[in-house]
Amino acid sequence: MAKRDYYDVLGVSRNASEDEIKKAYRKKAKALHPDRNKDNPAAESQFKEVNEAYDALKDPQKKAAYDRFGHAAFENGGGFHRGAANSHDFASAFSDVFDDLFGDFMGTRTRSGQRASRGSDLRYNLRMTLEEAYRGRQATITVPSSVTCDVCSGTGAEGGAEPVSCPTCAGMGKVRAQQGFFTIERTCPTCSGRGQIIKNPCTSCAGAGRVRKDRTLSVNIPPGVETGTRIRLAGEGEAGLRGGPPGDLYIFIEVEDHPIFERDGQNIYCRIPVSIVTAALGGEIEAPTLDGGRTRVKVPAGVQSGKQLRLRGKGMPALRGAGSGDLYIELAVETPVNLTARQRELLREFEAAGKNNNPAGQDFFSRVKSFWEGVTG
Repeated sequence: MAKRDYYDVLGVSRNASEDEIKKAYRKKAKALHPDRNKDNPAAESQFKEVNEAYDALKDPQKKAAYDRFGHAAFENGGGFHRGAANSHDFASAFSDVFDDLFGDFMGTRTRSGQRASRGSDLRYNLRMTLEEAYRGRQATITVPSSVTCDVCSGTGAEGGAEPVSCPTCAGMGKVRAQQGFFTIERTCPTCSGRGQIIKNPCTSCAGAGRVRKDRTLSVNIPPGVETGTRIRLAGEGEAGLRGGPPGDLYIFIEVEDHPIFERDGQNIYCRIPVSIVTAALGGEIEAPTLDGGRTRVKVPAGVQSGKQLRLRGKGMPALRGAGSGDLYIELAVETPVNLTARQRELLREFEAAGKNNNPAGQDFFSRVKSFWEGVTG
């Protein structure tokens, strides 16, 4: 059976770029991987066909030979041994795709395929009062971290000398070993996958290119933050290993509970007790606001406990946005205690003289009476 054209196998045109060929291979390899197609007996052969095609087209020299001679370029001593696609080069091709998929998470790759390890991300928990969250805050924090070694400028080598290529892996960062029909690829034990070694490590950082040091940072916390808000400071994490890029610093906000106010998103709630006289006759109360001020609030006559009065725009400001939430004053009608004999006498006189002063109570007991009559009837 005639072999399929490699470009048709990958589904790309002959003038496809290197990136387009790589993207097409990744898509095909993922879709046809035998582990994902256990019910398809043809998947394995198709997967091998895709890898063979990519092995030929990913290399500029092999691609040029294939464009000129077709499949004959890899047959009968045509310059490239076809069997390599099934062993060493197959592992290399799959490794390239693995690097493309996961390289960004493992570190930054150099042109020679080596990686400089990215610094770790750091987390800092910052506690704030509700007033600080309302106004915003300029916070000074001290972060234990790793910084670039000044002695070797981050290279890890004495005197700032450049690292040299690892003799074990020839700078690849990986070593391969043949085990039967399989080629096993492992991280180079000499250079730990970096592809380079340092002959004379820096005495200040022991070859790491970074040293431990506490850093003091000034952080601007915007108004409106709440518990769980995360602020990212790019490049303020740990320094990378041997010249790698730094990580990021994440500040997690925790807003403390307030003795007077409760927060729900942008809205603020404040529960204020009112006397039974003010609740019955109406009047004014003085309510606190989160900015430290106070405001006069009118209480309507006959108000019931639990009634909420809304003050627009007196709540929390929107985080990085316009406008503010509202302040809700919840009235709690307070029952008098520690009454004198005269006060008790006045209350009894009030109760005896009163009619239709408790509409909610009268309505409730009317419904209770109907309920009892229904049950007994």
